[in-house]
Order: sequence, then structure tokens, then C-alpha cells
Amino acid sequence: MGMVLLMDGIHDLGGRQGFGEVGYSPAEPVFCHRWEAVARALLVVVAGAVEVSGGEFRHSIERMEPGHYLTSSYYEHWLTAAATLAVEHGLVTRSELETRAGGRFPLSGPALVPPVADVGPDVDAPRFAVGDRVQVRECHPPGHTRCPGYVRGKNGTVVRVDGIHSVPDIEAHGTARRREPTYSVRFDAADLWRDGQRGVWVHVDVWDSYLERS
Repeated sequence: MGMVLLMDGIHDLGGRQGFGEVGYSPAEPVFCHRWEAVARALLVVVAGAVEVSGGEFRHSIERMEPGHYLTSSYYEHWLTAAATLAVEHGLVTRSELETRAGGRFPLSGPALVPPVADVGPDVDAPRFAVGDRVQVRECHPPGHTRCPGYVRGKNGTVVRVDGIHSVPDIEAHGTARRREPTYSVRFDAADLWRDGQRGVWVHVDVWDSYLERS
């Protein structure tokens, strides 16, 4: 694997190759081991105690060291997030955490974006309607975003307008909030992957500020 750019973290795996098939079983339990349930409960407690937004939670996982991210399980990601957020918000120090853990405890790297203050007004009216052709902006933010790398710069069609919601790119980096319309946009898989697929569509939920008219 080549160098992973910090603004497009290792978590954004859509369209990347060489990772093998995704293992899946319809009979898979919610938790395979008791510690996974504990990890989930711990994250809920920590997030509630420090009032973590969904964007900040996701970004705490995205900041994991790439090798750790790829070799750890889903709920280990949650455990790392809980520990990282607890340390960053002052619930516990790193030395206290590692004393209780009995050794080194991996935390996510620091956020590279300072708290966002000037976010502008909410956007109450959708700019696009069902059937409109749109293009996703070609951007590479240094912090959190819910805009997948594989759709940036690509053209798609709005198939649903999904209401007004908080922009994750902003809420991940402070207490400021901006709300704007969200859409379900349909993309041609052949356009995204360049692998010759025909008649296959990929639907992605995107915020208004990610889009421009095609």
C-alpha cells in the first residue's frame, strides 16, 4: 500500500483493492465476545459524559494509526475511540489509563483541525430536487467528512431529498453547528470503479455543501 494522505484516512476504503472479500454471515451475533458489548457500553458512557457528537466519535476512529485500524476489529475501533475521547476530554489521563490497562494502550492521533467557529447560517431550502444532475466537489479536507473519496469529482442524480441535518464536517471539530439539506444521490458504478459494470448503481447520502450542479 502507498502512503495514506492524512486528509483521506485509512478508514475511507471504498474503491480500494487488495483487502480481500468482506466476511459476512447472516447468522452472525451482535456481539461475538462479551468484551465487545462492554466496549460498546463504555463508548456510550464516555460519549454521554462529554457530549460527543456523531462526527467527533467517527473522527476519533478515523484518526487511528493505519496499521492498527486495519488489523483490529470493529469493536476494537470503538474501544480505541472511547479511550481517546476520555483522554482528550480530561476524564482520565493517558498514564492513568495505561496503569489500569497494565501497559501501553493505543490511542488515536491528534485532530489536525482546530475547533470550527465561523460556520455561517443554516441552509433551510434545498438547492436540488429529485432528478437533478449534480457533481460532488473535488475536495480533500484535513479533518472529518462524510463525503467518501470515491465519489468526489463524480456526477450523479438526486433520487431523494432527506431533510435538514447537522453538517458532520463542522460538528466533529467543536460545538458550532450548521444544518443543511441532505440528499440521496445515485451514481453509476461503472463511473465510480471503471471496472466495466453495467446497470449497477451506488446510492450515497450527501450534504448540500458537498455538491454543485453538474
